[in-house]
Amino acid sequence: MTGPSWRERMKPLELVGMAAVLGVFAGGVGFLGSRSIELSLIFAGVAFIVGLLVLAMLALASGTAQDGDQQGPVLDRERPSRRRRRDRS
Repeated sequence: MTGPSWRERMKPLELVGMAAVLGVFAGGVGFLGSRSIELSLIFAGVAFIVGLLVLAMLALASGTAQDGDQQGPVLDRERPSRRRRRDRS
């Protein structure tokens, strides 16, 4: 079995890069609107974090099945059944 391909290893870096671009854009818009460096940095930080969370959730929802994995996206998988507790009465 071979390891993950270059594309699979770079996927997290792509998501962080897209979130960084979103943060820079929001920071630029915030700076042009307010002319305040502090406020634009806050906008950029919040946009980066929100973008990273949204992109990560979208990546989980649209995941594809791996070579040995038959199940597909992570969020569509069924939970394994839990063991039942015995009554201690």
